[in-house]
Amino acid sequence: MTDFDLRLLPGWIALLLLAGSCAPPPPPAPEPFGPLPSEAQLEWHAMETNAFIHFTTNTFTDLEWGYGDERPEIFDPTELDVDQWMSTLRDAGFRGVILTSKHHDGFTLWPSAHTDHSVEQSPWENGQGDIVGLVEESARAHGMKFGVYLSPWDRNHANYGDSTYITYYRNQLRELFENYGPIFEMWFDGANGGDGHYGGADERRSIDGQHYYDWPTTIAMVRELQPEPHTIIFSDAGPDIRWVGNERGVAGEPNWNTIDPDTLYAGKAGITELLNQGTAGADTWMPAEVDVSIRPGWFYHPREDSLVKTPQQLFDIYLTSVGRGSVLLLNIPPDRRGRIHERDVASLRAWRTMIDSTFADDLAAAATARGEAYLGMHDDYAPARVLDDDPDTYWATEADTTAGSLSLTLTAPAEIGYVTLQEPIRLGQRVSAFRVLAEVDGAVREIGSGHTIGYKRILPVERVTTDRIVIEITEALAPPLLSRVSVY
Repeated sequence: MTDFDLRLLPGWIALLLLAGSCAPPPPPAPEPFGPLPSEAQLEWHAMETNAFIHFTTNTFTDLEWGYGDERPEIFDPTELDVDQWMSTLRDAGFRGVILTSKHHDGFTLWPSAHTDHSVEQSPWENGQGDIVGLVEESARAHGMKFGVYLSPWDRNHANYGDSTYITYYRNQLRELFENYGPIFEMWFDGANGGDGHYGGADERRSIDGQHYYDWPTTIAMVRELQPEPHTIIFSDAGPDIRWVGNERGVAGEPNWNTIDPDTLYAGKAGITELLNQGTAGADTWMPAEVDVSIRPGWFYHPREDSLVKTPQQLFDIYLTSVGRGSVLLLNIPPDRRGRIHERDVASLRAWRTMIDSTFADDLAAAATARGEAYLGMHDDYAPARVLDDDPDTYWATEADTTAGSLSLTLTAPAEIGYVTLQEPIRLGQRVSAFRVLAEVDGAVREIGSGHTIGYKRILPVERVTTDRIVIEITEALAPPLLSRVSVY
């Protein structure tokens, strides 16, 4: 009312206007709790599904781990089509792709200036080809981010086990970042030392996995090579994301995005369970990435053509990875032609159809949300915030509680099978136990329960027909918050 004089209005109208202009401000926003994700980690969470590509001399030798003595001449795909890879992956919903630019055999898929054991010595494209360059270019053209895997172990290099090899390894990392960046994820694994060719030595070499690679220096170099956008670095122990502890496609229940890095060391009792579940209230945000292959092996083997995971198996993995608050990294290995095999393509397409059809119609989109207690009883934190499609708004309980509930009333009774919950993880991960109830035949009963939520929790529930469900947070590390509830 800056351009109007209230004295010109009847007294009772002026009083009403003044009262409305003095509405109480919202209470202070909830304080962040515990360690928080970086912007790069937030973007990684939102990707949900990424693809892994294993393709090298192993594809042609029918091995999983090359020994290092493979002749470059065997690498000769006859119908290489990386655009077929990328269109298949894009249509399956993948947001990023990680390429094995060098596996344990030491053969590099780009013409590295630091080794002769590369595509430059192969007959493919008369030695003028560059798989890394083709995949990087095609991924970006298809709207996907590009990442790389560079095996720390090298069974071909003569100096592996000596300090000079670390210089070689860092030189190759530098080539990848300078020639093919930006790189959204750098993937390191834990296979280190053993039998190898090692420049003709054909012997077993052991290294001190804790100190040999001097990872802090290498990671600092990566940060310097690509300060923005921040590269996500994966390994068994982070620093940005951790291994999930298995290759079956199963994140933990609970699945905490937090963990204490100093608890992650080789030989620790219960290490796989720790990696799988994380640690509630720990000091570092290091979520688990779920890596699994569409086939029994990581590289293409003709004998596995009949063993490609079915769409239902892939859907089940989706529920135990993305559906438990993790990111799924699904490996799809090209065959000896240099194409993703027809059986893999068919399974991926049907899997995508299953996901899209299952989660196409959010029954909560037009629902009404209610709750008896929320922060300051202010609209900014009301239950309706879980339905507003804004990830930055949320329902918040009062500041002195670690439990709470809200209810959704659907526009009409419907059969439901899944409930999706999301926490605003910019403010930390909080919920440690929840349950879902539904009103069925006039009585409210539990139809599902779980532990952690995190970025996204897809909970399969008992199939019932209902027009009212209740979300009940029963335990939390701090006052619980929810940014989204969906019903399917």
